[in-house]
Amino acid sequence: METLDLLRSGQLEGTKKLNLACGLTQFPAEIFALADSLEVLELSNNHFKCLPEAFGQLKQLKIVFFNNNEFEEMPAVLSQCPALSMVGFKSNKITSFGAHVLPPTVRWLILTDNRLEQLPASIGRLSQLQKLMLAGNKLRSLPDAMAACLNLELIRLAANCLTALPDWLFTLPRLSWLAYAGNPCCIAAPSVEQSLPEISWMDLELGAVLGQGASGIISKGLWQANDPQTKQPQTKDVAIKVFKGEITSDGLPADEMRACIAAGAHNHLVSVLGKLTDHPEAKAGLVLSFIPPDYKNLGAPPDLDTCTRDTYPSKPTFSLATILRIAQGIAAAAAHLHARGIMHGDLYAHNILVDETGASLLGDFGAASFYDATDPVSSQAMARLEVRAFGCLLEDLLDRYAVEDVTQTERQAMIERLRTLQQDCMTPVPSLRPLFHEICDRLEALNPAFGAF
Repeated sequence: METLDLLRSGQLEGTKKLNLACGLTQFPAEIFALADSLEVLELSNNHFKCLPEAFGQLKQLKIVFFNNNEFEEMPAVLSQCPALSMVGFKSNKITSFGAHVLPPTVRWLILTDNRLEQLPASIGRLSQLQKLMLAGNKLRSLPDAMAACLNLELIRLAANCLTALPDWLFTLPRLSWLAYAGNPCCIAAPSVEQSLPEISWMDLELGAVLGQGASGIISKGLWQANDPQTKQPQTKDVAIKVFKGEITSDGLPADEMRACIAAGAHNHLVSVLGKLTDHPEAKAGLVLSFIPPDYKNLGAPPDLDTCTRDTYPSKPTFSLATILRIAQGIAAAAAHLHARGIMHGDLYAHNILVDETGASLLGDFGAASFYDATDPVSSQAMARLEVRAFGCLLEDLLDRYAVEDVTQTERQAMIERLRTLQQDCMTPVPSLRPLFHEICDRLEALNPAFGAF
């Protein structure tokens, strides 16, 4: 409330960012005094149901959040904000999304966890839309007009009522990250849970929190287990992920757990050791292999500026050997998943752990979805969509290549071959992209050349 007091006393003149996520029941009219400067407005965790008509005075506003409010319809006055690029209405009660309620400048739209049954055809006018979060609604279909959203790169459709995914979705030239689990159109997860060992909470000792995401909390742990050969008790370092159970921006934690289990074992995936049982609060969870601390996240999630592309420390650089090793590992992991009919859905550097040598592990199945790997048409369409995500990753790595010796023409030739592969993966015609097994072959073919210098 301190910020509200400062606003009302006129002490925030000229401010560009304002955070009033503080349980308000009435929209503060004093906000309009900042119309000439305000660019970012955080009004989440309030009790708003509508916006005043004067909201259109905020001509400089670029980013606005109304998460966890009580809106039942999208406010039409938003269309009067000509600079708006990011709009968040997560966890409201929205059932109505009228035509032309958003300006065509919107790049990032968050409508997760609402009650929408349909979208207006006018959403196809959002020509700059890159990121669309729709998980946890009641959508039965997507308007065909969305085929005009040619800049769309990431869409979250999990936990809706979709009976089919439209064909045009797989023709979008930039779409790279798709999540759609928890819809009627999804095929069932392979029945592998029965073969996964159950690990009792009573046999685990919980340690420090290693990380926390939207779907759950990962902690270090000790597992008291019997050695499979000697049958003697042994203590093993593990990671324990306990799921929260609520809808996330990617989908439902239960779907994440099923995908994580179905992925099975692979050298470049974080291994699942068992399914958690006997949790004191009856929460679901997984016991995972513990990753040594010398493994670090390859990148950080996108920010408000990059929207769909990962961020990195100011000037990270990678040797050619490291780039090649990361690319080979992640391509192999993706090929393994797609052979099992699993789309990862979030193939990003921030979901990859690497050590100094480039050894890599792909994790986080929060956006994963199942598809029929025996259907050559649909399975290849799914795979080629995710191939573009791999292309984005490879582009990030190549853009951060540390030139080791510009006189080595062989080294430069290899960089050019990797760059050609990256461009092939990102071609705007999805049907022309290589499949992951072809990517693995092309990367493997570089090994003899690499050993020559």
